[in-house]
Amino acid sequence: MANFTPRVSITGLLLLAATPAALANADITATASGRLYYEFARFDNDARGQAERRGDDLRAAWLGVAGKVHGIGYKLEADFAGHRPVARDVYLTHKIGNTQLTIGQFKQFYTLDDRSSSNHTPTIERSYLVQSLGTAYRLGIGAQGNHEGVFWSGSVFSLESIDVWQAKGHVIGGRIGHAPWSQPGHVLHFGVSGAREHHSHPGADGALPTRAQVRATGHLGRNGKLPLVDFRSGRAVSINRYSFETAGVSGPWSWQAEYGGARYNDGQQRGEVQAGYLQGSWRLTGETRPYDAKGGRFVQLDPDGDSGAWELVARYDRINGRQWPAQHRDVTAEAWTVGVNWYASKNVRLMLDWTDSRRRDELLGRTLDHTGVLAGRAQLHF
Repeated sequence: MANFTPRVSITGLLLLAATPAALANADITATASGRLYYEFARFDNDARGQAERRGDDLRAAWLGVAGKVHGIGYKLEADFAGHRPVARDVYLTHKIGNTQLTIGQFKQFYTLDDRSSSNHTPTIERSYLVQSLGTAYRLGIGAQGNHEGVFWSGSVFSLESIDVWQAKGHVIGGRIGHAPWSQPGHVLHFGVSGAREHHSHPGADGALPTRAQVRATGHLGRNGKLPLVDFRSGRAVSINRYSFETAGVSGPWSWQAEYGGARYNDGQQRGEVQAGYLQGSWRLTGETRPYDAKGGRFVQLDPDGDSGAWELVARYDRINGRQWPAQHRDVTAEAWTVGVNWYASKNVRLMLDWTDSRRRDELLGRTLDHTGVLAGRAQLHF
Protein backbone atom coordinates (compact mmCIF):
# COMPACT_ATOMS: atom_id res chain seq x y z
CA MET A 1 0.00 0.00 0.00
CA ALA A 2 2.77 2.46 0.94
CA ASN A 3 4.56 1.90 -2.41
CA PHE A 4 1.37 1.89 -4.46
CA THR A 5 -0.11 5.17 -3.21
CA PRO A 6 2.70 7.51 -4.41
CA ARG A 7 2.66 5.92 -7.88
CA VAL A 8 -1.07 6.49 -8.22
CA SER A 9 -0.80 10.07 -6.99
CA ILE A 10 2.13 10.98 -9.23
CA THR A 11 0.67 9.28 -12.31
CA GLY A 12 -2.59 11.15 -11.85
CA LEU A 13 -0.65 14.37 -11.33
CA LEU A 14 1.17 14.02 -14.64
CA LEU A 15 -2.00 13.18 -16.55
CA LEU A 16 -3.82 16.20 -15.16
CA ALA A 17 -0.91 18.59 -15.61
CA ALA A 18 -0.39 17.48 -19.20
CA THR A 19 -3.95 18.28 -20.32
CA PRO A 20 -5.35 21.21 -18.30
CA ALA A 21 -7.13 22.73 -21.28
CA ALA A 22 -8.97 19.50 -22.02
CA LEU A 23 -10.18 19.27 -18.44
CA ALA A 24 -11.35 22.87 -18.05
CA ASN A 25 -15.12 23.21 -18.15
CA ALA A 26 -17.90 24.38 -15.87
CA ASP A 27 -17.45 21.45 -13.48
CA ILE A 28 -13.74 20.54 -13.78
CA THR A 29 -10.80 22.94 -13.79
CA ALA A 30 -7.04 22.38 -13.70
CA THR A 31 -4.08 24.75 -13.51
CA ALA A 32 -0.51 23.48 -13.73
CA SER A 33 2.30 24.74 -11.48
CA GLY A 34 5.96 23.93 -10.99
CA ARG A 35 9.35 25.02 -9.72
CA LEU A 36 13.02 24.39 -10.56
CA TYR A 37 15.85 25.27 -8.16
CA TYR A 38 19.44 24.78 -9.23
CA GLU A 39 21.90 25.56 -6.41
CA PHE A 40 25.64 25.67 -5.74
CA ALA A 41 27.74 26.16 -2.60
CA ARG A 42 31.38 26.98 -1.88
CA PHE A 43 32.81 26.64 1.63
CA ASP A 44 35.44 28.44 3.68
CA ASN A 45 36.40 25.75 6.23
CA ASP A 46 38.46 26.21 9.37
CA ALA A 47 40.68 23.50 10.88
CA ARG A 48 37.96 22.22 13.22
CA GLY A 49 35.39 19.62 12.29
CA GLN A 50 35.09 17.79 9.01
CA ALA A 51 35.69 20.03 6.01
CA GLU A 52 32.84 20.68 3.57
CA ARG A 53 33.35 20.22 -0.16
CA ARG A 54 31.98 22.47 -2.87
CA GLY A 55 28.96 21.16 -4.70
CA ASP A 56 25.91 21.87 -6.80
CA ASP A 57 22.52 20.22 -7.03
CA LEU A 58 19.10 20.31 -8.63
CA ARG A 59 17.38 20.93 -5.31
CA ALA A 60 13.77 21.07 -6.50
CA ALA A 61 11.92 19.95 -9.63
CA TRP A 62 8.27 20.19 -8.69
CA LEU A 63 5.26 19.64 -10.90
CA GLY A 64 1.73 20.17 -9.70
CA VAL A 65 -1.86 20.68 -10.72
CA ALA A 66 -4.71 22.27 -8.80
CA GLY A 67 -8.34 23.06 -9.49
CA LYS A 68 -11.89 21.98 -8.75
CA VAL A 69 -14.04 18.97 -9.54
CA HIS A 70 -17.75 19.66 -9.08
CA GLY A 71 -17.05 22.27 -6.41
CA ILE A 72 -14.43 20.24 -4.52
CA GLY A 73 -10.94 21.69 -4.63
CA TYR A 74 -7.87 19.52 -5.13
CA LYS A 75 -4.12 19.76 -5.45
CA LEU A 76 -1.57 17.16 -6.55
CA GLU A 77 2.12 17.96 -6.39
CA ALA A 78 5.37 15.97 -6.48
CA ASP A 79 9.12 16.65 -6.48
CA PHE A 80 11.17 14.84 -9.14
CA ALA A 81 14.61 16.18 -8.18
CA GLY A 82 15.81 13.13 -6.25
CA HIS A 83 16.37 9.48 -7.07
CA ARG A 84 12.63 8.88 -6.97
CA PRO A 85 9.55 11.14 -7.01
CA VAL A 86 8.35 12.40 -3.64
CA ALA A 87 4.75 13.47 -3.02
CA ARG A 88 4.19 16.97 -1.62
CA ASP A 89 0.65 18.40 -1.53
CA VAL A 90 -1.97 15.73 -2.26
CA TYR A 91 -5.29 16.89 -0.86
CA LEU A 92 -8.96 17.83 -1.28
CA THR A 93 -10.56 21.04 -0.01
CA HIS A 94 -14.04 22.37 0.60
CA LYS A 95 -14.94 25.92 1.57
CA ILE A 96 -17.71 26.84 4.02
CA GLY A 97 -18.05 30.60 4.32
CA ASN A 98 -14.60 31.98 5.06
CA THR A 99 -13.34 28.62 6.36
CA GLN A 100 -11.53 26.08 4.19
CA LEU A 101 -11.45 22.41 5.17
CA THR A 102 -8.56 20.26 3.91
CA ILE A 103 -8.07 16.50 3.96
CA GLY A 104 -5.06 14.57 2.65
CA GLN A 105 -1.36 15.37 2.71
CA PHE A 106 -0.51 19.04 3.10
CA LYS A 107 2.05 21.31 4.75
CA GLN A 108 0.96 21.71 8.35
CA PHE A 109 0.36 25.07 10.01
CA TYR A 110 3.40 26.46 11.75
CA THR A 111 5.39 29.70 11.80
CA LEU A 112 5.50 32.66 9.38
CA ASP A 113 8.77 31.43 7.86
CA ASP A 114 7.30 27.96 7.39
CA ARG A 115 4.01 29.17 5.87
CA SER A 116 5.66 31.48 3.32
CA SER A 117 6.60 29.52 0.18
CA SER A 118 10.30 29.03 -0.51
CA ASN A 119 9.52 30.57 -3.91
CA HIS A 120 9.22 33.90 -2.10
CA THR A 121 11.46 33.75 1.00
CA PRO A 122 14.40 36.19 0.68
CA THR A 123 17.12 33.72 1.81
CA ILE A 124 18.05 30.40 0.23
CA GLU A 125 17.83 28.48 3.51
CA ARG A 126 14.96 28.76 5.95
CA SER A 127 15.58 29.77 9.54
CA TYR A 128 17.11 27.33 12.04
CA LEU A 129 13.74 27.35 13.83
CA VAL A 130 11.91 25.93 10.81
CA GLN A 131 14.75 23.61 9.77
CA SER A 132 14.66 21.86 13.14
CA LEU A 133 10.98 22.03 14.15
CA GLY A 134 8.96 22.56 10.95
CA THR A 135 6.34 19.86 10.34
CA ALA A 136 6.44 19.76 6.52
CA TYR A 137 3.99 17.56 4.59
CA ARG A 138 1.89 15.13 6.64
CA LEU A 139 -1.40 13.26 6.32
CA GLY A 140 -4.26 14.84 8.21
CA ILE A 141 -7.37 17.00 8.42
CA GLY A 142 -7.14 20.77 8.72
CA ALA A 143 -9.13 23.99 8.68
CA GLN A 144 -8.14 27.59 8.12
CA GLY A 145 -9.97 30.88 7.94
CA ASN A 146 -9.90 34.61 8.58
CA HIS A 147 -12.13 37.38 9.87
CA GLU A 148 -11.48 41.13 10.13
CA GLY A 149 -7.69 40.91 10.16
CA VAL A 150 -7.52 37.75 12.28
CA PHE A 151 -6.21 34.59 10.58
CA TRP A 152 -6.33 31.14 12.11
CA SER A 153 -5.61 27.53 11.22
CA GLY A 154 -5.52 24.15 12.90
CA SER A 155 -5.09 20.47 12.08
CA VAL A 156 -4.95 16.95 13.42
CA PHE A 157 -2.39 14.88 11.57
CA SER A 158 -0.27 11.76 11.55
CA LEU A 159 3.52 11.75 11.62
CA GLU A 160 3.30 9.57 8.52
CA SER A 161 3.38 10.86 4.96
CA ILE A 162 2.65 9.20 1.63
CA ASP A 163 6.33 8.37 1.18
CA VAL A 164 7.41 7.76 4.80
CA TRP A 165 5.37 5.32 6.89
CA GLN A 166 8.02 4.57 9.54
CA ALA A 167 7.24 7.66 11.67
CA LYS A 168 4.54 6.66 14.15
CA GLY A 169 2.39 9.04 16.15
CA HIS A 170 -0.08 11.89 15.92
CA VAL A 171 -0.20 15.66 16.43
CA ILE A 172 -2.79 18.35 17.10
CA GLY A 173 -1.68 21.90 16.41
CA GLY A 174 -2.67 25.33 15.21
CA ARG A 175 -1.70 28.91 14.45
CA ILE A 176 -3.50 32.20 15.04
CA GLY A 177 -2.54 35.78 14.35
CA HIS A 178 -3.61 39.31 13.64
CA ALA A 179 -2.56 41.93 11.11
CA PRO A 180 -3.79 45.30 12.43
CA TRP A 181 -2.23 46.95 9.35
CA SER A 182 -2.27 45.10 6.02
CA GLN A 183 -2.27 47.65 3.22
CA PRO A 184 0.35 47.43 0.41
CA GLY A 185 3.57 48.91 1.78
CA HIS A 186 2.17 49.19 5.30
CA VAL A 187 1.97 45.90 7.23
CA LEU A 188 2.15 44.92 10.88
CA HIS A 189 1.79 41.23 11.72
CA PHE A 190 1.65 39.16 14.93
CA GLY A 191 1.09 35.44 15.41
CA VAL A 192 1.52 32.43 17.68
CA SER A 193 1.48 28.70 17.01
CA GLY A 194 1.63 25.54 19.07
CA ALA A 195 1.27 21.78 18.91
CA ARG A 196 0.99 18.74 21.14
CA GLU A 197 2.71 15.68 19.69
CA HIS A 198 2.78 11.99 20.63
CA HIS A 199 5.53 9.85 19.09
CA SER A 200 4.96 6.10 19.45
CA HIS A 201 7.91 3.77 20.24
CA PRO A 202 10.57 5.81 18.37
CA GLY A 203 13.59 3.75 17.39
CA ALA A 204 11.81 0.42 18.01
CA ASP A 205 9.55 -1.93 16.00
CA GLY A 206 10.58 -0.30 12.72
CA ALA A 207 9.62 3.24 13.83
CA LEU A 208 11.99 6.10 13.09
CA PRO A 209 13.76 7.87 15.98
CA THR A 210 12.35 11.16 17.25
CA ARG A 211 15.01 13.79 16.75
CA ALA A 212 15.68 17.38 15.82
CA GLN A 213 18.73 18.63 13.97
CA VAL A 214 19.82 21.67 12.01
CA ARG A 215 21.87 22.01 8.81
CA ALA A 216 24.26 24.68 10.04
CA THR A 217 26.10 24.91 6.68
CA GLY A 218 23.07 24.65 4.41
CA HIS A 219 21.56 22.11 2.05
CA LEU A 220 24.86 21.21 0.35
CA GLY A 221 26.82 21.06 3.61
CA ARG A 222 27.12 17.31 4.02
CA ASN A 223 28.96 17.47 7.37
CA GLY A 224 27.22 20.46 8.92
CA LYS A 225 24.26 18.71 10.56
CA LEU A 226 24.06 19.36 14.29
CA PRO A 227 21.95 16.88 16.33
CA LEU A 228 19.93 18.81 18.93
CA VAL A 229 17.89 16.02 20.57
CA ASP A 230 17.61 12.32 19.76
CA PHE A 231 15.09 9.86 21.30
CA ARG A 232 15.32 6.23 20.12
CA SER A 233 14.76 4.06 23.23
CA GLY A 234 11.30 2.84 22.15
CA ARG A 235 9.59 4.76 24.94
CA ALA A 236 6.76 7.05 23.76
CA VAL A 237 7.78 10.70 23.55
CA SER A 238 5.50 13.66 24.20
CA ILE A 239 6.43 17.02 22.69
CA ASN A 240 5.04 20.50 23.30
CA ARG A 241 5.95 22.86 20.48
CA TYR A 242 5.44 26.66 20.46
CA SER A 243 6.41 29.80 18.55
CA PHE A 244 5.84 33.56 18.52
CA GLU A 245 6.15 35.71 15.40
CA THR A 246 6.03 39.32 14.29
CA ALA A 247 6.73 41.09 11.01
CA GLY A 248 6.28 44.41 9.29
CA VAL A 249 6.52 46.22 5.96
CA SER A 250 7.19 49.91 5.42
CA GLY A 251 7.55 50.78 1.75
CA PRO A 252 10.59 48.91 0.35
CA TRP A 253 11.68 47.81 3.85
CA SER A 254 10.49 44.65 5.59
CA TRP A 255 11.45 42.74 8.72
CA GLN A 256 10.39 39.63 10.60
CA ALA A 257 11.37 37.89 13.81
CA GLU A 258 10.37 34.62 15.42
CA TYR A 259 11.15 32.77 18.61
CA GLY A 260 10.06 29.23 19.39
CA GLY A 261 10.99 25.81 20.63
CA ALA A 262 9.91 22.40 21.81
CA ARG A 263 10.06 20.39 25.04
CA TYR A 264 10.51 16.60 24.90
CA ASN A 265 9.76 13.96 27.56
CA ASP A 266 9.77 10.16 27.36
CA GLY A 267 9.39 9.58 31.11
CA GLN A 268 13.12 9.06 31.66
CA GLN A 269 14.81 11.56 29.40
CA ARG A 270 13.99 15.17 28.72
CA GLY A 271 15.02 17.48 25.95
CA GLU A 272 14.54 21.06 24.85
CA VAL A 273 15.12 23.03 21.65
CA GLN A 274 15.01 26.83 21.59
CA ALA A 275 15.52 28.92 18.46
CA GLY A 276 15.02 32.41 17.14
CA TYR A 277 15.97 34.74 14.31
CA LEU A 278 15.77 38.37 13.22
CA GLN A 279 15.62 39.20 9.51
CA GLY A 280 15.43 42.40 7.49
CA SER A 281 15.27 43.16 3.77
CA TRP A 282 15.32 46.20 1.48
CA ARG A 283 14.15 46.37 -2.13
CA LEU A 284 16.54 48.75 -3.85
CA THR A 285 14.17 49.22 -6.81
CA GLY A 286 11.31 50.42 -4.56
CA GLU A 287 8.91 47.47 -4.62
CA THR A 288 7.10 46.60 -1.41
CA ARG A 289 7.03 43.05 -0.07
CA PRO A 290 3.58 41.55 -0.82
CA TYR A 291 1.61 40.21 2.15
CA ASP A 292 -1.47 37.95 2.30
CA ALA A 293 -3.51 39.00 5.36
CA LYS A 294 -5.94 36.07 4.97
CA GLY A 295 -3.15 33.50 5.32
CA GLY A 296 -0.79 35.53 7.48
CA ARG A 297 2.21 35.12 5.15
CA PHE A 298 4.36 36.82 2.54
CA VAL A 299 3.68 36.03 -1.14
CA GLN A 300 5.04 36.56 -4.65
CA LEU A 301 6.83 39.76 -5.68
CA ASP A 302 6.11 41.15 -9.15
CA PRO A 303 8.84 43.61 -10.28
CA ASP A 304 7.65 47.08 -11.29
CA GLY A 305 10.17 47.63 -14.10
CA ASP A 306 11.35 45.72 -17.15
CA SER A 307 14.83 45.33 -15.64
CA GLY A 308 13.47 43.44 -12.63
CA ALA A 309 13.74 44.06 -8.89
CA TRP A 310 16.77 43.99 -6.60
CA GLU A 311 16.71 43.05 -2.92
CA LEU A 312 19.22 43.01 -0.06
CA VAL A 313 18.62 40.78 2.98
CA ALA A 314 20.31 40.09 6.32
CA ARG A 315 19.46 37.58 9.07
CA TYR A 316 20.81 36.43 12.42
CA ASP A 317 19.95 32.86 13.50
CA ARG A 318 20.52 31.03 16.77
CA ILE A 319 19.43 27.62 18.07
CA ASN A 320 20.20 25.55 21.17
CA GLY A 321 19.46 21.90 21.91
CA ARG A 322 19.72 20.17 25.31
CA GLN A 323 19.02 16.58 26.39
CA TRP A 324 19.36 15.01 29.86
CA PRO A 325 20.01 13.04 32.06
CA ALA A 326 20.96 9.82 30.19
CA GLN A 327 22.40 11.74 27.22
CA HIS A 328 24.21 14.85 28.34
CA ARG A 329 23.84 17.13 25.34
CA ASP A 330 24.01 20.93 25.15
CA VAL A 331 24.84 22.30 21.71
CA THR A 332 24.37 25.61 19.92
CA ALA A 333 24.48 26.83 16.34
CA GLU A 334 24.40 30.44 15.23
CA ALA A 335 24.79 32.15 11.88
CA TRP A 336 24.86 35.52 10.15
CA THR A 337 23.52 35.60 6.59
CA VAL A 338 23.65 38.45 4.06
CA GLY A 339 22.32 38.11 0.55
CA VAL A 340 21.26 39.77 -2.67
CA ASN A 341 18.37 38.73 -4.92
CA TRP A 342 17.50 39.71 -8.47
CA TYR A 343 13.87 39.15 -9.49
CA ALA A 344 14.30 39.08 -13.26
CA SER A 345 10.55 38.68 -13.65
CA LYS A 346 7.58 37.45 -11.66
CA ASN A 347 8.69 33.86 -12.23
CA VAL A 348 12.50 34.00 -12.40
CA ARG A 349 14.89 34.82 -9.56
CA LEU A 350 18.65 34.63 -8.97
CA MET A 351 19.89 34.48 -5.34
CA LEU A 352 23.33 34.78 -3.73
CA ASP A 353 23.91 34.37 0.04
CA TRP A 354 26.95 34.46 2.31
CA THR A 355 26.52 32.71 5.68
CA ASP A 356 28.99 32.70 8.56
CA SER A 357 28.06 29.74 10.81
CA ARG A 358 29.37 28.36 14.10
CA ARG A 359 28.57 25.19 16.04
CA ARG A 360 29.46 24.86 19.72
CA ASP A 361 29.42 22.17 22.39
CA GLU A 362 28.35 24.13 25.46
CA LEU A 363 29.14 21.27 27.89
CA LEU A 364 32.76 21.21 26.77
CA GLY A 365 32.88 24.95 26.23
CA ARG A 366 34.43 24.71 22.77
CA THR A 367 33.64 25.59 19.17
CA LEU A 368 33.09 22.50 17.03
CA ASP A 369 33.19 24.24 13.68
CA HIS A 370 33.33 27.67 12.04
CA THR A 371 32.40 27.64 8.35
CA GLY A 372 31.63 30.30 5.78
CA VAL A 373 29.23 29.39 2.97
CA LEU A 374 28.74 31.13 -0.37
CA ALA A 375 25.50 29.73 -1.84
CA GLY A 376 23.56 30.59 -4.97
CA ARG A 377 20.29 29.61 -6.58
CA ALA A 378 18.75 29.98 -10.04
CA GLN A 379 15.00 29.68 -9.60
CA LEU A 380 12.09 29.29 -12.02
CA HIS A 381 8.53 28.87 -10.79
CA PHE A 382 5.08 29.16 -12.32
